[in-house]
Amino acid sequence: MPVLSAILLGVCLAVGVGPVLAFLCAVALVAAVLAAVHHAEVVAHRVGEPLGTLVLALAVTVIEASLILSLMLSGGEAAAALARDTVFSAVMVICNGVVGLCLLVGGLRHGEQSFRVEGAGPGIAALIALTTLSLVLPTFTTSTPSGTYSPAQLVFAAVASLALWGAYVFFQTVRHRDYFLPVAGLRDPEAHAERPSVRASLASFVLLLVSLVAVVGLAKVLSPSIERAVDAAGAPKTVIGIAIAVLVLLPETLAALRAARADRLQTSMNLSVGSALASIGLTIPAVVAASLLFGIPLVLGLGAKDITLLALTFLVSTVTLGTGRTSLMQGAVHLVLFFAFLFLALAP
Repeated sequence: MPVLSAILLGVCLAVGVGPVLAFLCAVALVAAVLAAVHHAEVVAHRVGEPLGTLVLALAVTVIEASLILSLMLSGGEAAAALARDTVFSAVMVICNGVVGLCLLVGGLRHGEQSFRVEGAGPGIAALIALTTLSLVLPTFTTSTPSGTYSPAQLVFAAVASLALWGAYVFFQTVRHRDYFLPVAGLRDPEAHAERPSVRASLASFVLLLVSLVAVVGLAKVLSPSIERAVDAAGAPKTVIGIAIAVLVLLPETLAALRAARADRLQTSMNLSVGSALASIGLTIPAVVAASLLFGIPLVLGLGAKDITLLALTFLVSTVTLGTGRTSLMQGAVHLVLFFAFLFLALAP
């Protein structure tokens, strides 16, 4: 799929994009995203931690940032809020959609499930801090128009995001790895495949690079078609951010659901919290750097409705992650919040 996606990209650049090619490009884009994350996981499993976590997080971030930047570059001021919408959507999709599905599926199959509070607690605390610094405070600062940061404030937000994400990675992979193991303190040998060979790892590394090139190129090619489709449907611009977040987080969502169904909720929580932190901690610095380098307008501050949903999500998440045991009722609450987010995005 990476090779076929790259070939299709070359055809589009040579002959242009018609309706049929646009459909094929959309399919190839989804396939390239899934392939990129798969090959990143192979490389990550080979090199081990903490480098493995960095490989996967950086691969996903390149995909997310490339989709955002390609649409921002083509959309100009009209796409100034795209980064905000995508990052906010990612947080809501993970904290309510992914977590809710995992708790519901795991609760229906196993009743109650357990995870380590010592690992999830610091993760959600970092997520609350990152989200507030990046998406809430710009609404209330006074040195620039509402919803925006000054250049100095943008740099501070980017550095703070990187610092907190780096601290979490160190906490998870070096200092307190045991906090992210199953409750019994032992790994399930049946849940982990053997390390891939050097040859397989090198092949995956090459295909990962090809996949990332295909994703960036196809996103750029499809960006005008996506914007026209949203305008034709009369949908709000926030739909684009939601679509990007769902596309990027699809592989992590499937992996988290498989783990919850297999009664490995700790793995689901690790994937969910880690993906949310990487989405902000790495995407915001990349978008800020592009904004400052190329003079792209950037609006980060959320509106009152979204801030309310975000506060409610974090309040419920704190209760959910505070005991170390979950049931399907908690999953139902998170899913209601997720569908409320989707409904209010389409009917603001």
